[in-house]
Amino acid sequence: MYVKAYAKINAYLDVIGKREDGYHDLDMVMLPLELHDSLQVTFLPYSNDSYVVCDHVELQETKYNLINQTLLEMKKRYKIKQNFSIIVHKEIPISAGLGGGSSNAAATIRAICQLLKLKLPKEELLDLAKSLGADVPFCLDNVPARVSGIGENLKPIKLKKKYYVLIIKPEQGLSTKHVFDYADTMELDHGNGDKVEEALVNGDDTLLAQSVFNSLEKPSISLVGKIQEIKDMFRKDGLDIVLMSGSGSAVFALHDNHGLMQKLYKKYEKQGYDVFLTKTL
Repeated sequence: MYVKAYAKINAYLDVIGKREDGYHDLDMVMLPLELHDSLQVTFLPYSNDSYVVCDHVELQETKYNLINQTLLEMKKRYKIKQNFSIIVHKEIPISAGLGGGSSNAAATIRAICQLLKLKLPKEELLDLAKSLGADVPFCLDNVPARVSGIGENLKPIKLKKKYYVLIIKPEQGLSTKHVFDYADTMELDHGNGDKVEEALVNGDDTLLAQSVFNSLEKPSISLVGKIQEIKDMFRKDGLDIVLMSGSGSAVFALHDNHGLMQKLYKKYEKQGYDVFLTKTL
């Protein structure tokens, strides 16, 4: 069977503080995108192991990736004896803050549950997802949401309108762990997630442009200066709703004018940027 693993962006990300268990309490507004990876998941009836294959050169060594972790955790929790073949076609850029790994894990959970007809309660699914990563619970449902805790508390948000999303991924990526470790050494800024939520619910682009915020921009820009250059370039070209997603290094812009976004996509592509044009789900 084929499943789609959708990317996400953070219209808001506030690091509230570090917990005793090493995780961070977060306040986020997350939006799913049409941009997605594709997973082909099938049974391997005569195999002693499961296999994950990816067509991305940097992810060909997949023994310790999140899909394998998901398989191992599900096998342990639900006494699953079957083995699987999972072939991943990557479209979501890696080390970008777009949730590629988390969405792959969530898609794997959905696929295994469907193949084995596992009827797991919502709470159990969320507990499984949370054990795999902070963004995995959100990626299970792929609906706009206000997300808190370490990613396990989700409150759906009804967007007034859909947005076209222009994304540029700098050549240099960022490790989430590296960014959080670096962020722990500095005083982070804080924003107002209520205003971001209000702007999205009411379709108020002026308020949204003023309110989008990411605590991790400061440490990430210190590590990859190109992030700020891209933000400045977007704004110079008339895009007002601009932010780095997650821990970076991808930067996105939102707009409801498809013609403008298509024109800028072609411009940045000609300039050699790793650029994507998609829209919110």
